Amino acid sequence: MPKKAIKKKTGKTARRKTTTKAVKKTAKKKALKKAIKKKAAKKKVTRKKAAKKKAVAAKAPAKKRAPRALSSKTSVQKKTTMVAPGPPPAGIPPVEEPSANEEALGVVTHYYSHLGVAVVQINKGTLRAGSTIHLKGHSTDLTQKIESMEYEHQHVDEAAAGQSVGLKVNDHVREHDIVYLVK
Repeated sequence: MPKKAIKKKTGKTARRKTTTKAVKKTAKKKALKKAIKKKAAKKKVTRKKAAKKKAVAAKAPAKKRAPRALSSKTSVQKKTTMVAPGPPPAGIPPVEEPSANEEALGVVTHYYSHLGVAVVQINKGTLRAGSTIHLKGHSTDLTQKIESMEYEHQHVDEAAAGQSVGLKVNDHVREHDIVYLVK
């Protein structure tokens, strides 16, 4: 039968006699607390080391590679041209040439899928309700008649260069698609 702690009254304060079982429990608790503190200290050290490595890597200059020599098999190289993202500036013709009966008018700047409306920035010429347009892009090829056109939430029948208008479209279009006026 284990011994229980017995309270002994001596004057104003009460003293408690501790048993061997109670001593072992407190020793285990202290050891557990120390182990937890050590783990936390190790995590801090590893975090500091990782942060230090990142800082050193960021300060170190990037190594430059030596140019590779061309082998006889790859002597012919393809020339590539870089195209700036975004709609083409006004006055610059589009990347893809239109057919003979089409004139580049503008660029799609945004598409609202839930409304089926494309916002078109008109770069040159005028666009009238009832005229036929051709929307052409990387994965878009759509020809349709303009049924509805709005400028600043007001229905309009005609829009000129420099305006952004909303057009109701029959199919999904994407930003940077080119809008052609079919003559």
